[in-house]
Amino acid sequence: MELNKIEQLLEKYLNAETTLQEEAILNDYFTNDLVAPHLKEYQLLFGYFNESKSEKFTKTIQLNSKKTNWKWLSLAASVVLLFSVYTGYEYDKSVKEEEAKIAFQDTQMAFKLLTKNLNKGNAAIGYLGEFETTTNKIFKQSKK
Repeated sequence: MELNKIEQLLEKYLNAETTLQEEAILNDYFTNDLVAPHLKEYQLLFGYFNESKSEKFTKTIQLNSKKTNWKWLSLAASVVLLFSVYTGYEYDKSVKEEEAKIAFQDTQMAFKLLTKNLNKGNAAIGYLGEFETTTNKIFKQSKK
């Protein structure tokens, strides 16, 4: 009868349906030397469980509680941000200077063309002045 009860408890144990008292009964049965021959394989299982209960971890666990220093990270990010803003400002400044130089050169070229054309006009006015003085000489002579 007891063997039948042990087999039923073992079936419940393998289906994970036993209580702690029933597991204690199984543990007592399989730690004794009076185990039925067809249940010997389970004796090794329960023997292992008893041995593993007595094992203790003796090594010390070192926890690395290294905190990240976010102050330095924020400082580094601020420096990078300031450097990029300064570099961008200097680049923008140099681009504007280049554009101003190009505009100045274009303006100088336009003024050179304007003075060249004005000088042509002045030369033409000079010929008109000579023409006028000559015509005045001619017409003054004819009036007299």
